[in-house]
Amino acid sequence: MTHRTRTATATAVATALLLGAGGALASSHAEAPFIKTRPKLDATDFYAFVSYETGREDYVTLIANYQPLQDAYGGPNYFALDPDAIYEIHVDNDGDAVEDITFLFDFSNGLRGEDAGGLELQIGDQMVAVPLMNIGPLGTRDNRAVLNANNTFSVGTVTGERRSGNPGWSVRPESGERIFAKPFDNIGRKSIPDYDAYAASLTNSGEAFYEVEFEGCPEGARAGRVFAGQRKDSFSIALGEIFDLVNFVPLADATPDDPARDDLSDKNITSLAVEVHKDCLTGEGNGVIGAWTTSSVRANQTLSATPDYYNPVRYSGMFQQVSRLGSPLVNEVVIGLPDKNLFNASEPKDDGQFATYVTHPTLPALIDALFREPLGAPGNIAPSNLPRVDLVTAFLTGFPGVNQLATVTPSEMLRLNTGIPATAAESQASLGVAAGDLAGFPNGRRPGDDITDIALRVVMGALCHPIAVDLDGSGVAGDEGDNLGLCAPEDAPVGTAPLTDGAAQNAGQFDARFPYLTTPIPGSPVSANGG
Repeated sequence: MTHRTRTATATAVATALLLGAGGALASSHAEAPFIKTRPKLDATDFYAFVSYETGREDYVTLIANYQPLQDAYGGPNYFALDPDAIYEIHVDNDGDAVEDITFLFDFSNGLRGEDAGGLELQIGDQMVAVPLMNIGPLGTRDNRAVLNANNTFSVGTVTGERRSGNPGWSVRPESGERIFAKPFDNIGRKSIPDYDAYAASLTNSGEAFYEVEFEGCPEGARAGRVFAGQRKDSFSIALGEIFDLVNFVPLADATPDDPARDDLSDKNITSLAVEVHKDCLTGEGNGVIGAWTTSSVRANQTLSATPDYYNPVRYSGMFQQVSRLGSPLVNEVVIGLPDKNLFNASEPKDDGQFATYVTHPTLPALIDALFREPLGAPGNIAPSNLPRVDLVTAFLTGFPGVNQLATVTPSEMLRLNTGIPATAAESQASLGVAAGDLAGFPNGRRPGDDITDIALRVVMGALCHPIAVDLDGSGVAGDEGDNLGLCAPEDAPVGTAPLTDGAAQNAGQFDARFPYLTTPIPGSPVSANGG
């Protein structure tokens, strides 16, 4: 059977596999020189998937994580996001690489107390502002007497180009309120004995999230959910070893999965999440969406000569994008060092300027230099099919009829076919489509998808070999007829090697309901009573 006559199901599998080729080795923590200096604006991970919570199959979840490498004990100011910035999640549904709908998160970090000058204590005959974020344990509901910081956020939707008009603000349907309380970071168990109960007490759902109406969505598709707050870092990776010239042998038998290898296991991040009805996202397109997240600040910034809590810096001018993330870690290990800041400031429609990094990737050459001998190869192990047309198809255009949007504009986005049903958490395969789970990476990305292992294998030529899916309908998976036809086995000498970083990543590490990411690690793990 020829490649042209393979079934639609086989094509779907192949396409989703191919989309992983643009991935890399880790999540996007501090990936560019400039954003390293602005951690509050730094996007670390981005997820887009059909919701797999029971009863939510008509919804899509989009999650953007920011502010990397948060030490749970990192007080006294902790990790509020920047109130002078805007954080956005963009969706393109027609393929022109320009956003058709944007979800905008806007934060406010005010002080409590009389005249909003902060909590004070009477010391002798003087009222004196306290130096800490809280002066007593936070219970539930009203903590104004003990919590010094008032973190809130609003979520707006903009249809069309992101700066084309004012956002329509999402509201609580029972009250019409558009300002939502952001739970304070997990200070520790003495300050917040039960973090989940505390976070849930702030919302209208009895859970950590808010039930909302999205004004920018069409009638019948406006009901959804939003969340903003601290979570445990959702990515697992041997981060130190990866950037020490991959200081381990990246083979499954030499480096089996071990939770102790996860250098992010004791870190938190800040998550921004929306759950939106599919009909709001797909518009008049073909059911495939491209999505990415950005953060932006005003272009002109002046340090104040008399800084106070609210205005240490004065901003003016138009908003300028400073962080961008779609597929995992493109900027960190695909884009060359001279262009990393430029990539973060660019938009998908302009990605042609970065095409060489995809057609002639450097990562395979680096892996060859480091691991030719450990992988047992007599010669160069980097795929030889240059230019890498297979990666261009996967990384920049998608595959016709499956993960390709209605119009083809080469661009870097996380692509999701909203018509492919979700896989229940207990049935998910961490290798996603490579393991036959069509709802997983790189058809979007779920928290439990092990994109490090998938990407290592694909970038080293796994797609040049027959894959373990019966593409040709022969009844045997992995035979010669199951080669995608994009390149030949001889192009990829180690394309079948079980490459891995050895850090476990799977759906069992996460919740099975929105916002899916788990409770943040407490700064002080022991409660006041020693528990």
